[in-house]
Amino acid sequence: MRSLDVAIERWPIAGEFRISRGAKTEAVVVVASVRDGDGCGRGECTPYPRYGETPEGVAGQIGAMSGKIAAGLDRHGLLEAMPAGAARNAIDCALIDLEAKRSGRRAAELMGAPVPPRILTCYTLSLASPAAMAKQAEAQWRLPLLKLKLGGPEDAARMRLVRKARPEARLVADANEGWAEADLEQLLAVAAECGFETIEQPLPAQADGMLSRIKHPVPVTADESAHVANDLSALRDRYDGVNLKLDKTGGLTAALAAAKTATAAGFDIMVGSMVATSLAMAPALHLAGYARWVDLDGPLLLAKDREPGIRYDGGWITPPGPQLWG
Repeated sequence: MRSLDVAIERWPIAGEFRISRGAKTEAVVVVASVRDGDGCGRGECTPYPRYGETPEGVAGQIGAMSGKIAAGLDRHGLLEAMPAGAARNAIDCALIDLEAKRSGRRAAELMGAPVPPRILTCYTLSLASPAAMAKQAEAQWRLPLLKLKLGGPEDAARMRLVRKARPEARLVADANEGWAEADLEQLLAVAAECGFETIEQPLPAQADGMLSRIKHPVPVTADESAHVANDLSALRDRYDGVNLKLDKTGGLTAALAAAKTATAAGFDIMVGSMVATSLAMAPALHLAGYARWVDLDGPLLLAKDREPGIRYDGGWITPPGPQLWG
């Protein structure tokens, strides 16, 4: 008989990680474990206060599914039994991991989502003063793709100084809903001047209509405005790309459906995640085949990752073995 366990874990961050909404010094994740005989599948999620989630609340949502999991609920039924969000993600990924372990097949085969042998990830520069962010960029001279956290009054200077510090690097940025409409066109022009490949979520999700009325000198990618496949049709006149995160879609099963919908609609795709361990990154790697940008650097921001973990080398990810997940 299957059983479902849940645990809240805390993983210290190396220093401080800051975005426009604030700073944190640890990643608080929730892990779901589905056991069936001697088999165990795991899934990790990161509750996000922006969406009204807390670790305790998400753990409670997961625990409430124990009876249905014991009764044999599968990941397809899970899509109907739970709303999209972090809790469903953890259970979905645990069910996929268990299915892979019990069948002796890799998750990539089960899901029809081949994982490239090497994947380039963004490395995120925490929001700081323009000079400090330039120093962060210089310090990561081996990493070819940098992602700037923006959302402050000195964002034009941040973009220009980071570009000056790393003239050869590929750059993307995430404003985390932190730009004002009055500044939008000027800041997008600076991003174009500095050769940025995309700007994520410049305006608040509930006030992003201006994006449909202006030119985009740099592609604009939806994050907080895009959660599941059904969101995408309403965004086509505002955004050029979408950031798909398993904690938003509610698992890999739903994320793959969203990726197919986004591709058919002509969106570029970024695969993203929260700051978390390699257990959260491993399922998201199965979206990499759809993605123009992959942003799965969470373990690099931690003081210590779980073992075994994903291998990172100069910004390149080597997909992990089944001992971690899938």
